[in-house]
Amino acid sequence: MAANSRSIRYSLVIPVFNEEAVLPVLLRRLDLVLSRLDGPAEAIFVDDGSSDSSSIVLEALAKRDPRFRYIGLSRNFGHQVAITAGMDAAEGDAIIVMDADLQDPPEVIEQLIAKWQEGNDVVHARRLSREGESRFKRATAHLFYRLLGRMSSVGIPADVGDFRLIDRKVLDALRQMPEQDRFVRGMIAWLGFRQAEVAFHRLERAAGETKYPLFKMVRLAVNAALGFSDLPLRLAIWCGLTVSGLALLYGGWVILLWLSKDSHLVTGWSSTIVVVSLLCGINMLMTGIVGLYVGRIHAEVKRRPLYVVQTRAGFDRNEAAAAPAIHAVNE
Repeated sequence: MAANSRSIRYSLVIPVFNEEAVLPVLLRRLDLVLSRLDGPAEAIFVDDGSSDSSSIVLEALAKRDPRFRYIGLSRNFGHQVAITAGMDAAEGDAIIVMDADLQDPPEVIEQLIAKWQEGNDVVHARRLSREGESRFKRATAHLFYRLLGRMSSVGIPADVGDFRLIDRKVLDALRQMPEQDRFVRGMIAWLGFRQAEVAFHRLERAAGETKYPLFKMVRLAVNAALGFSDLPLRLAIWCGLTVSGLALLYGGWVILLWLSKDSHLVTGWSSTIVVVSLLCGINMLMTGIVGLYVGRIHAEVKRRPLYVVQTRAGFDRNEAAAAPAIHAVNE
């Protein structure tokens, strides 16, 4: 790390994945924002295995402009891990995480900083609107945040993504949380500290395509639910008890029909098939829920690093690109 990096006041962490179409506009707007800040700042771009020219553009920028840094991961590790890699490298007193697609307007950074200077340790950027998104996406996002708020044992702010500012002491605490299946916004909420929010209108993506299709959104929701709530396990218990109770009631009813010599009673086959099918289906569902938790335990005990860094540029001006290295979140 360059010797003067310790004087950095603000660190911007920006994960990037195939964003070559939006980079020219993003860099212009970032340049203006950085020039207006009241202290030295760095912008750390984390390339999460891009296959377009994003890595070429950003690495070249980091080599010629001392305000910019570049981290190239060896493959696509996912958005939440890319955020973690950038925060691990951040040297600022305040760390701002934002997406590269300009749906998180860089100009809001100054509002986040103003709230931080008032004494807040975490400043969330809350979305007032979500332009350019389908009705289905807006409806499912609304449902996700409401359900997560009810399920989670900690208060996770609604309509808040990963666009936020955190203080250095919050980052130091966050780096002590080495879990593999990461839901960064939930982890920060779990830490507590003094929190505030800034409201903004989320804009339509400036260019390119979304990097969060439906299956990735579902995966993020599952990570959030399993990581911050034991409600699925408790639901499994209650579902099992309910089905068992209904099965006992049904069995009693069949016995009464048999004792009364009811001619409409189909002997044996139908009742057996219905009960066995129902119980097998519920058993498979419960086993699947427990399996998800066991799978997370398996991922944790392997203790693999969260990500592998292939290229670094801009961190040491005497050596723009360091040799490949492996980094874990708890370094």
